[in-house]
Amino acid sequence: MKKNMKIYNTLSNNKDEFKPIKGKNVNLFVCGPTVYDYSHIGHAKNYIAFDSFVKYLRFKGYKVFYLQNITDLDDKIIARAREKGVSPKDLALAFEKEYLADMKLLGVNSVSKYARATNYIKEIISQVKRLQEKGYAYKIDGDGIYYDIGKFPNYGKLAGRTALEAEDAVSRIDYSKDKKNRGDFCLWKFCEEPEPTWPAPFGNGRPGWHIEDTAITEKFFGPQYDVHGGARDIIFPHHEAEISQMEAISGKSPLVRYWMHVGFLTVNGQKMSKSTGNFITISDLLKRCPANLIRFFVVKNLWRSPVDYSESVMIEVRAAIEKIEDFIRRLKTQNNKKSSKEINVLIKNLKNNFYNQLDDDFNTPQAFAVLFDFVKNLNQFMDKDSISKKQSTDINKFFQEINKIFGIIDFKKVNKAIPAEIKKLVKDREQHRKDKNWQKSDELRHEIEKNGYLVEDTDKGTIVKSTF
Repeated sequence: MKKNMKIYNTLSNNKDEFKPIKGKNVNLFVCGPTVYDYSHIGHAKNYIAFDSFVKYLRFKGYKVFYLQNITDLDDKIIARAREKGVSPKDLALAFEKEYLADMKLLGVNSVSKYARATNYIKEIISQVKRLQEKGYAYKIDGDGIYYDIGKFPNYGKLAGRTALEAEDAVSRIDYSKDKKNRGDFCLWKFCEEPEPTWPAPFGNGRPGWHIEDTAITEKFFGPQYDVHGGARDIIFPHHEAEISQMEAISGKSPLVRYWMHVGFLTVNGQKMSKSTGNFITISDLLKRCPANLIRFFVVKNLWRSPVDYSESVMIEVRAAIEKIEDFIRRLKTQNNKKSSKEINVLIKNLKNNFYNQLDDDFNTPQAFAVLFDFVKNLNQFMDKDSISKKQSTDINKFFQEINKIFGIIDFKKVNKAIPAEIKKLVKDREQHRKDKNWQKSDELRHEIEKNGYLVEDTDKGTIVKSTF
């Protein structure tokens, strides 16, 4: 835990030592959703990864202000609202509500502030004005105000390029045949009602996509802050545009010390697409898969690596979590009077090695490899009843501790009291097994399972566990 944390930084293309601007105070911003549809499992991957990272920072003693925007107005929202015959505002509010409900069910509760873009129009207009005054913005009559990337020599320093690629996320609002440079982007789009519009000194209209985020972060953090997160597909041009805007306004560099970009999520090896039928919403996945399993599916992989979702992978995820939960159940049976020095060393090494891996680029796959190796070793000691009550309590406390960060263990299920009627069925089944009445024993097993419990026969007796 004394080890200095390192995190992979897209800006430096290196693992950099984590040193926030103001010591233990961390300002962190993550690009939130554009609320025009239901959130999908790609969103779940992004926000679970950052939720766990923020919780780990807080565990380490950092005071994190986690800011996330809600893009509640853009081309997609306006187009979808027209299709449905509702106002863009009402559509955005409805899907924002769905998004927040999904996050709550997933245990994503580390965000300090959700900021709707349309609540910061004054700040957006201020940024556009200042960019005009400094010569970084120009007007196209009948179109809008655009950022001139030719005036910003460092454009492209984050992505290492200045040209669009196939997987880049873009906004249709940026297209105009009259732009000075192909990569110039729209800061303010001129428009009139019935399209959402606001009065501005340079003409009535609505904000571009990129200017929303810098207006919000400047409002809360000022011109420079610690961490900016998001998906890989918005490195360019979105995050590149944020840098260009804010550094041009403030004259200070860098806008952000650490840029964190999570890897893509695919489904059965393909990009998610409604047309191919492999588009999975968070709400649909939650109907067939508990939130703790979804969280482990995300955090068992390195945050910046690509991940492929499949039903077979989720079967493996379920088996891995059941292994942990069975281990915790077995711990309750341990009551050796002496604390083995060998086990004390294993516990100490578990804690040190687990957190050392997290301090090295939040390397969750290696951290969980340490954890499962520990479980394997300790199971051998439990077979011999070698673990003391004190050691059992210490281990359980560690699992509770890491669960506050990752949310992968269903302790309510693990600690659920077995009802008296189930205990009686188990006892009766044990008697039938002793009598070698295997048919009756199997009948009672099925009856127990029908009531939501599983029985596992071990050398040390029968273990009963809830399945819900």
